[in-house]
Amino acid sequence: MIFSSPVKESTNALLLTGGGARAAYQIGVLKAIASQLPRNQKSPFKVICGTSAGAINAVSMACHASCFHLGVKKTEWVWKNFKTEQVYVGSWTGVFGYIFKNYFSKYTKTGKFRSTSLLNNKPLENLLSGLIDYKRIDRNILTGHLDAVSIAASSYSDGDSIAFFQSSGNKEWQRAKRKGVKTVLTTRHLMASAAIPLLFPSVKIGNSYFGDGAIHQLSPLSPAVHLGANKILIIGVEQPKQDKYYGESEFHPNTAAITGHLLETIFTDSLNADLERMERINSTLNHTSEDKAGLTKVESLLINPSRCFNKLAAQHYNKMPSAIRFLLRFIGISKKSESAMMSYLMFEKPFTEELIKLGYEDGLKQKDEIMSFLGLTGKQEVN
Repeated sequence: MIFSSPVKESTNALLLTGGGARAAYQIGVLKAIASQLPRNQKSPFKVICGTSAGAINAVSMACHASCFHLGVKKTEWVWKNFKTEQVYVGSWTGVFGYIFKNYFSKYTKTGKFRSTSLLNNKPLENLLSGLIDYKRIDRNILTGHLDAVSIAASSYSDGDSIAFFQSSGNKEWQRAKRKGVKTVLTTRHLMASAAIPLLFPSVKIGNSYFGDGAIHQLSPLSPAVHLGANKILIIGVEQPKQDKYYGESEFHPNTAAITGHLLETIFTDSLNADLERMERINSTLNHTSEDKAGLTKVESLLINPSRCFNKLAAQHYNKMPSAIRFLLRFIGISKKSESAMMSYLMFEKPFTEELIKLGYEDGLKQKDEIMSFLGLTGKQEVN
């Protein structure tokens, strides 16, 4: 018999950041955590938050909060069997027909109603609608396996960062340039959160248009804190500054590399700044009471990849559809460009499998720290 028990009372939150195909790495880390827990273990996370591709992983895990192993296994299966055509149209006629249709639509009466973008991600919408059973979220909340799940999206209408959340008791909140909106999550919310600027079309929810949740997300930790978490495990996709496996870049940064750098800035800089603010708040609370300061101490643990995604993606460049490779070359991205954009769009099985493996290895290396942080004793044999 094996068991796992909390060391102390805490409300653990899981925060999954954005990053397109890079989000496969997050499943590897979660797989490593699951390997330390019994098979019938419920999720150790009462609050689950996600942004962009991380929002898709977050909702998938929330749907299986009653059985953590099952959630990891089902989500891993999807990532390990990905093809580009399941996320966005990759055929020659599909890619360039979509681009031309968007371009010429501005000369028609209905053009202003079209959402323009470089790629058509309708296949992803169909995939999510078929795979995710959103009713399971309500059931897990009602049975106490889950407190809340939140996904971030950016409003193009007013520039606010919106945390769409589903829970039983939490109230909506509003701060400068960010707010929490209580709702019943659907595929439209996921498509909005994962709509990378210019690459994928914006999504209309209510009377506003939304795009990738990382764009205006000045405080990525905010939703988890508002939803009651006092411990936040963050699985990011920020690449190491130096990669001991590959060494430093041999090329001057071109336009494609700079574009990729800007994408990485969108997805990582806000999180790092928010973590610094939280550290300062925690340091302040070490010298005064929470009641007197009007603040709450929140602990965090950040897991980031140990290897460079850009270089890994370049190794699988030829696995991408020929039309996508042509389009990338047209905007300056080749196999040797080492642009981050390639790793965001590389929804191909060999690449996602490698990221899952890397996440699993990184998770196992830090398993003791992770388990201690979550207040879990891990597997123990009882005779």
